[in-house]
Amino acid sequence: MKKAVRYLLNRIPRRTLQQFVHRITPLAALVYSGSRYRCPVCGRGLRKMLPYGYSIVRSNALCPSCLSLERHRLMWVFLRRETPFFRTAPLTLHIAPERCFIKKFEKQLGELYITGDLESPLAKVKFDVEAIPFGDDTFEVIFCNHILEHVRDDRRAMRELYRVMKPGGWGIFLSPVVRGLDHTREDPSIDTPEKRYEAYGQADHMREYGEDYPERLHEAGFEVDAIDYARTLPPEEVGHYLLGDDTIYLVHKSDMAPAEGGI
Repeated sequence: MKKAVRYLLNRIPRRTLQQFVHRITPLAALVYSGSRYRCPVCGRGLRKMLPYGYSIVRSNALCPSCLSLERHRLMWVFLRRETPFFRTAPLTLHIAPERCFIKKFEKQLGELYITGDLESPLAKVKFDVEAIPFGDDTFEVIFCNHILEHVRDDRRAMRELYRVMKPGGWGIFLSPVVRGLDHTREDPSIDTPEKRYEAYGQADHMREYGEDYPERLHEAGFEVDAIDYARTLPPEEVGHYLLGDDTIYLVHKSDMAPAEGGI
């Protein structure tokens, strides 16, 4: 199963997977139904989840019902418990929206929920995150997960995300970060899918982020909180929901005007 998953993920275009894989989820959810695990996003009880991964295939990763991964389930729990997101109606921009979130966020926010991406068939507005077609200080909340490692000029994209966020706004910008790697690895000479797969573990990655990832966000203007959220939760809950150990990168745009003569 794991070899088949890795083969399919690396051979079938992401766009094609996004368009068609959800059609088999009703059957998969029925087959994997149980009580050992529960997806907090869709609420489905499962005896196990599906494997997933482009290079290293992880067991019990993908919810067969809503297609959430470990990081999505962790983010969902964080949003529910630690933010006002579900208690308010913020104007929200979601870059490259994950299928497991779309219907739930649309139901809550309606026209206040805007999805955007250059290629994803799930996004309503097509644009490059390096040139976001919205005005300054527009969005109260922005989600941008596992996108910046794919972007040619990630610093420009970060500046764009900062530009369109309202003062006082916040967001979650998850990215795969290698713990123990001090500085991000990127090299313009690594310019083919084959070289990128060998260097970064995925053919469409432009870099491998190190622990300086928050510094890059800070350089764009954001205040950044790096939160190891799973470590704050009971282990039995982490295991039951099959949550990831990803760091939650919670970003803020200050609503304080700079002092006169300041930067």
